[in-house]
Amino acid sequence: MTSWVSRLLPRNGRSLATASENQRAEDHHRHQEAYGYFLPIQTRWQDNDQYGHVNNVVYYSYFDTIINQYLIRYCGLKTGLLTSPMVGFMVTNQCTFHTPVSFPQIPVAALAVEKVGHSSVHYRLALFPPKPTKETPSVSHWDLSDGFFFGHPKLAHFASLACTTGSSVHIFVNPATSKPLGLPEDFRRGLLRLMSPAPG
Repeated sequence: MTSWVSRLLPRNGRSLATASENQRAEDHHRHQEAYGYFLPIQTRWQDNDQYGHVNNVVYYSYFDTIINQYLIRYCGLKTGLLTSPMVGFMVTNQCTFHTPVSFPQIPVAALAVEKVGHSSVHYRLALFPPKPTKETPSVSHWDLSDGFFFGHPKLAHFASLACTTGSSVHIFVNPATSKPLGLPEDFRRGLLRLMSPAPG
């Protein structure tokens, strides 16, 4: 909705329009095609809480895992404080829970990049549960180390709607000064590969 139209609407009309736009974006983010990179996640016994499903806080570690796996594998991030020219500080995290997963399920985490700034990266994330079949998805060592990209046939083993969606923001800094640092060009190229299209 254009800004001049929204100014003409009464305040509650603007709120309804914004809520509708937010709902449309959230619906879009629940689908696999909103993401470029996928990584199977092996749940652990300790991930379950007393209600028999993965505890809410654990989803953040799954999202942290797919982000850093992609940065290390495809953007060349060095993780040693003594050897890395930059480190990423996670400054914002958000999760929306739709349906639960539990051990021993193997869901697949999904990653898209919404914005790449001078020193910041805005991520969009999701977790897709396996389809309800008697057999768990077949996951190889290479799937866990490399992940795979949208269009891979193994995505057919996972639900089309995400059980969890979220977002995160990284700020990359100089490890010696903790001041924001411009992203190297090759690092930026790896991130731009996952730029997500705006929801229609």
